[in-house]
Amino acid sequence: MNKIKNKNQHLDFMKFFSVFRVLVAAIVSLLLVFVIIFFVSDEPVFAISKMMLGPFQTKRSFFNVLEHAVPLVFTGLALNISLRSGVFNIGVDGSFYIGAVLATTIAIKVPMPNILHQAVILLVAGVVGGIINMLPVLINRYTNINATVLSIMFNSIFYYAGLSIVSSYLLDKSGSWGSAKFPDDARFGNLIRGTSMNWGFVIMIVVIVFVIVLMQKTSFGYKVRVTGINPAFAKSAGIKVGAIMLGAQFIGGIIGGMGGAIEMVGMYKRFQWQSPVNFVWDGLMVHMMAGENPAFIPLTALFIAFLRVGADIMSRSTSLDPEIVAFLQGIVILLVTSERFLSSIKKRHEQKQALLQAEVAAEGRE
Repeated sequence: MNKIKNKNQHLDFMKFFSVFRVLVAAIVSLLLVFVIIFFVSDEPVFAISKMMLGPFQTKRSFFNVLEHAVPLVFTGLALNISLRSGVFNIGVDGSFYIGAVLATTIAIKVPMPNILHQAVILLVAGVVGGIINMLPVLINRYTNINATVLSIMFNSIFYYAGLSIVSSYLLDKSGSWGSAKFPDDARFGNLIRGTSMNWGFVIMIVVIVFVIVLMQKTSFGYKVRVTGINPAFAKSAGIKVGAIMLGAQFIGGIIGGMGGAIEMVGMYKRFQWQSPVNFVWDGLMVHMMAGENPAFIPLTALFIAFLRVGADIMSRSTSLDPEIVAFLQGIVILLVTSERFLSSIKKRHEQKQALLQAEVAAEGRE
C-alpha cells in the first residue's frame, strides 16, 4: 500500500511545469543576451555585472525595481481577470490612462482632506476604468464587431480624450507641458525615505491577495475559468456566460484604473504623459510569463523590472543601449508561448505517469 502511495506522490511532479518552462526560458534568454554583450561590448564582464548586480548596489536602485514593478503588477492582474474569461480584450490600457487623468483632475480641481482625497481618487478611477474595459465586450454583443479590434480602437480614443482633458483644463501656465502640481494631500505619501516608494505599493499587495483569492478560491473565479476554457460547456452547466464575461471585464478595468491613478499621484508630481504609456503590453507579457497564474504575476513583474533597471544602470556605465532588454523579453515570450518548447520533457513524464497509474491499478486488483 505504501508503494502505491509513493507512486501516486510522483504523479504531481508536473504541477509546476509552467513555472519550470518560464525559468528555463529566462535563463536561455539571459545567456543569449550575455553572448551578444560579449560581441558588442569592449568590457563585457563589467557590462554584465552592472546589468545583473547594479540594482543591488544602492538603496535607490533596489527600490527602483519595486517601483517599476507596480504598474506591471496592476496591468498584469487586470489582464489576468479579463483574458481568462475567454475574451481577448486589452482595453485595460484605456482604463489605466484615464485612471491617471481622473486622478490628476480630482487631485487638482477637487480639494479634500488627506486620506479621503486618495480614497475618492481610487474609487472614481476604478469605477470609470471598469466601465471603459467593459465597452468592447458590450459593443461586441450587440454589433458582433471583434472585441480585440474594439479594445485597441478604444485605447486610442481614450488616450486622445484624456490628453485633451489635460491640455484644455489642467495645464500649468509655467511654460513646459504638464499639469499643475499635485497638492500633498492628494498624493500617496512616501513610504521609505530616500526613495520614491509610496503607499500605493501596499495597495498593490492588497490587490494581489484579492485577485488570488477571487480567481482561485471563489465560485466567481471558477466560473470565469470555465467560461474562458469552454463557453458552451459553461452555458450548459447553467453559468450566465455573458454576465460572467462582463463582470470579469469590469473587475479587470477597476484594477487597471486604480493602477493608473496610483502610478500618477504616487510616482509623479504632475501629469506629463504626452504619449501613450502602453503599459497593457507589459501587463500582457507579465500575464503570459506567469502562466496565467495570478500568484506568479508579482514575480514575473519583478523580473522584468529588475532587468530594465539593470539595463539602465549598464547603459549609464557603458556604451551599450538599454533596449537590449527588449530583445531578451522577446525571446522569453517566444519560448514561453511555443508549445514545443520543452514539450518532450512533458511528454515523457505523461508517459511515465500513465505507466505508474497502470501499475497502481494492477496492484489494486491484486
